[in-house]
Amino acid sequence: MLRLGRFTYVSAGIALAACGATAALAQDSSEVFAEIESRYRTLTNRTYLVADGIELKLDAIVPRVAESPVPTLVSFHGGGWISGSKELSYLRVLTYLEAGYAVVTANYRLVARARAPAAVEDVRCVLRWVFANAGEWNFDVERIVLTGWSAGGHLALMAGLVASTDGFDTRCPAASRAVFADDREMPVRAIVNWFGPSDIPDVLTGPNARSVTATWIGGEPGADDLARRVSPMNYLREDSPPIITIHGDADRVVPYEQSTRLHRALDELGVANRLVTIGGGGHGAFTAEENLRARSAIREFLEVHVPPDL
Repeated sequence: MLRLGRFTYVSAGIALAACGATAALAQDSSEVFAEIESRYRTLTNRTYLVADGIELKLDAIVPRVAESPVPTLVSFHGGGWISGSKELSYLRVLTYLEAGYAVVTANYRLVARARAPAAVEDVRCVLRWVFANAGEWNFDVERIVLTGWSAGGHLALMAGLVASTDGFDTRCPAASRAVFADDREMPVRAIVNWFGPSDIPDVLTGPNARSVTATWIGGEPGADDLARRVSPMNYLREDSPPIITIHGDADRVVPYEQSTRLHRALDELGVANRLVTIGGGGHGAFTAEENLRARSAIREFLEVHVPPDL
């Protein structure tokens, strides 16, 4: 859990630095950023893929002091596949930094430039970049955790559940595709899903339809098939990674029933999972106490499924 005090301030400094907001810490910048530099290696705006004329960027923050590879969190922002950026992830990942994780945050193609399945293709390329660059950045490929909220939760599920043979990796740079060749070549240790949709056809048509889903999928012939193709529910297997979901049962954006169905399916397959229900919670509109409860549940889940040493 998040510890208050000096290290929290340093972590906030990392987030602000990565956002380019160094002026916010100008009064005490020398001391804070000296400590940041001593404790972390930072990578900002590294291009991991060029698609549709867009240079897609990622950031990484990695502990310096670790003598062996460290568990690594890969985080995807929300925004309904329409808006958002990697910088939105920083405050959400501070607890992982304090727990000794490396953190990678990434942009992906939004609807204004490309509809589905572009965002899924991009997050798969992010995962391939992490595996291909693990040696340089001290990522432990045996302890990769994916997370995201809302649309980012959906993308975290897709990135961790699909295989290279499912056809989403073909646009990734050749160097990253050559690193691994087997079907389940990029094992993910766990997925932390914050109220992300898992059944895309359900939110494309019918009583649960959402306009944002229709915008992302598009209205061309074959939209129903495309919705099924980018639906995490279609990729669940007995060897799927452990999944924990946090979802408010009063969510008006992503129906809570999406998560109950997901976790029933995981139970039937025997996949380790946990659904943390926020009673009366809306679409991420949780109280401080509810957020603490959710993060405590995540910490307990990861302590079981992402051991400190393998």
